[in-house]
Amino acid sequence: MKLLHTSDWHLGRAFHRVNMLGAQAEFIGHLVRCVREREVDVVVVSGDVYDRAVPPLAAVELFDDALHRLAELGVPTVMISGNHDSARRLGVGAGLIGRAGIHLRTDASACGTPVVLADAHGDVAFYGLPYLEPALVKDEFGVDKPGHEAVLAAAMDRVRADLATRAGGTRSVVLAHAFVTGGEASDSERDISVGGVASVPAGVFDGVDYVALGHLHGSQVITGRVRYSGSPLAYSFSETDHRKSMWLVDLGADGSVEAERVDCPVPRPLARIRGELEDLLADPELAPYEGAWIEATLTDPVRPADPMARLSERFPHTLSLVFAPERSPEDPDVSYARRLAGRDDRQIAEDFVAHVRGAGPDEREQAVLQDAFDAVRADEAVREGAR
Repeated sequence: MKLLHTSDWHLGRAFHRVNMLGAQAEFIGHLVRCVREREVDVVVVSGDVYDRAVPPLAAVELFDDALHRLAELGVPTVMISGNHDSARRLGVGAGLIGRAGIHLRTDASACGTPVVLADAHGDVAFYGLPYLEPALVKDEFGVDKPGHEAVLAAAMDRVRADLATRAGGTRSVVLAHAFVTGGEASDSERDISVGGVASVPAGVFDGVDYVALGHLHGSQVITGRVRYSGSPLAYSFSETDHRKSMWLVDLGADGSVEAERVDCPVPRPLARIRGELEDLLADPELAPYEGAWIEATLTDPVRPADPMARLSERFPHTLSLVFAPERSPEDPDVSYARRLAGRDDRQIAEDFVAHVRGAGPDEREQAVLQDAFDAVRADEAVREGAR
């Protein structure tokens, strides 16, 4: 069976104020052509179809167009909700849409109920594990202390229990939206850490033939059977070096996996340039980047006049301007942003406590801070779903 694995479309998302809807429509057209020309048997979409719980109308219309075009091909599609989606909204009409071969899996309670499709070698069971917010699904899965590993392990127990009831030789595919240990993150993914822990071990998914992951935006291989497709488009300058693609997976009669990367269209290349303004304007080696979307980091000791306007004369697609004067770490004028770089919300809060009273929080206070951040994120998930 030939699978096309994609994820993280983020329909409706902009890139530094640039409307990406046209590029997203081009990607959908590319996906449909690939399904037709490469004779794909099943499309799997591993979450974050939309960029937010209540997407703009234009994004909904593009999604509707994608569903119609995939249904017209007669190729089944299995799709889950991600942490950016509203599971309830995405799942509206799932039963009816399923009759057209588009199988939406957005309900945590249905993790152990697969979409069963067949080829010449027998059945393949597709298990959809939508994004599982631990605080919201802990009761469903009966876990005492909510965490990503605990709820995913419980969901996978249901998958393996169902698989054990099926005929021998039944192959299995799991779609999941999670941060798996060994994956490389980028700046454009929303933080999903719980208790200070974001990732889960790949061993959680043992016992199935292929795991089609979503959430991380870089295409990557965790193991031969556990892969991220990555997002089809770049959504931050941290993805400048990404090769955007989908996985074309051949699932053999014995459950063996062979995978090929299929490149996605690039609307415009990305580039990061760094230096003093006059040097950037004059450097001939930067000529290849004049048509790219640019993030420019200026290292001038004094902020120059009209830097964006001047940069845009040579690099008309400059989208981001960062000021980072070359100073020693001891310089009191080192920017607040630079001092916070790479630190998560909890670490910043702990630093603030230490700054105010001269000593950082003890273990009990650290736990209180972490519980507060977890509760805020869970509350945001509930409120987004209820909009």
